[in-house]
Amino acid sequence: MKRLRIGVIGAGLIAQVEHIPNLVRLAERFALIGVCDPSPSARDFITARYGVAACPKLGELIALGLDAVVVASPDALHVEHVLAALEAGLHVFCEKPLCYDPADAARIGAARDRAGRIVQLGYMKRFDPSYEALLEMLPAHAQGLRYVSVEVSDPDAWPFVGHHPYRRFDDVPMAAIEATRAAQRAQVFAAVGMTLDATHFRGTTGPYCSSLVHDVNAVHGLLDRLGIADCEIAGAQVFAGGSGGAAQIRLLQGEVVWNMVHLAVPALADYRERIALYFEDRVFELIFPSPYLNHQATELWIHRSTGDRFEKTMIRASYQEAFLRELEAFWSAIVESGPVRNTVEHAARDLTLLIRIAAHAQRNSPPSRVSS
Repeated sequence: MKRLRIGVIGAGLIAQVEHIPNLVRLAERFALIGVCDPSPSARDFITARYGVAACPKLGELIALGLDAVVVASPDALHVEHVLAALEAGLHVFCEKPLCYDPADAARIGAARDRAGRIVQLGYMKRFDPSYEALLEMLPAHAQGLRYVSVEVSDPDAWPFVGHHPYRRFDDVPMAAIEATRAAQRAQVFAAVGMTLDATHFRGTTGPYCSSLVHDVNAVHGLLDRLGIADCEIAGAQVFAGGSGGAAQIRLLQGEVVWNMVHLAVPALADYRERIALYFEDRVFELIFPSPYLNHQATELWIHRSTGDRFEKTMIRASYQEAFLRELEAFWSAIVESGPVRNTVEHAARDLTLLIRIAAHAQRNSPPSRVSS
């Protein structure tokens, strides 16, 4: 079995908790060569724990001789890092969001095609066994569909990562932090075509493009299965000081409504994420655990009735871990020419909708909330 020489860009939460240990676990497919991060303490921690090289700059990581990289850097750096990796002839696995501006996704797609390399996005829900089971159960048409619901309440990662060997460090140079913040604001404002006030900026970068981007991608996969292509924004709102984001989408000329909401609940050690499809005669419901609780199965519930008799059936498709399965698929796409399940084009579709939602929320906000 061919082993790919791989590096990781960024040594923050998702890299420490998921990608680095998962690459080590998949040692028959990947040889973890090194990690780059601007934090000296993070580099020391990674080297001590995993025995791999750690360097401050991407160029030094690329110089170690790689086949591929995992991009787990701050969101605003994704475009820069993906393009640099492709320019160096590397395959790329990039955490969400790929970017903010769909025009940047087009640039990445063109660079991918020139390089002849694989770019896969880190939408692990597409590899969730229960999500795959739901896809198999859905009809190949939308007849009878009435409503799609997405609900997420999230305290962030703190209740779910204490059992992991995760460390936070505060020694990233302030100049680098400020430059990344400035880049993020510039990218977001360019994408939405306007200057967002502080509340809507937080809503765009948090609830919409960091959290609901996963659910939008997952729902897009379900809608594709049902043959639904049209999508019209009916409403959107950023609330709770930017820690909440909601949207309503019309499907099939308004015959079907898709509601989505994300709310940060920072002091409650509980996580809820639910995607439900309501048909005339049944409801399909996915209930996801916190993504950091590995090997905790997503629940797939089917609600239906025969006359007065109501039945609710729970299917647990597998305990296979979605974060591992997506890396296995990345390897397969490179080595075995397997399909790329989460493409640049998928990311562009998701981001186009979310950026339009963000712009809609700002434009329709009460005047007192919109800065001049």
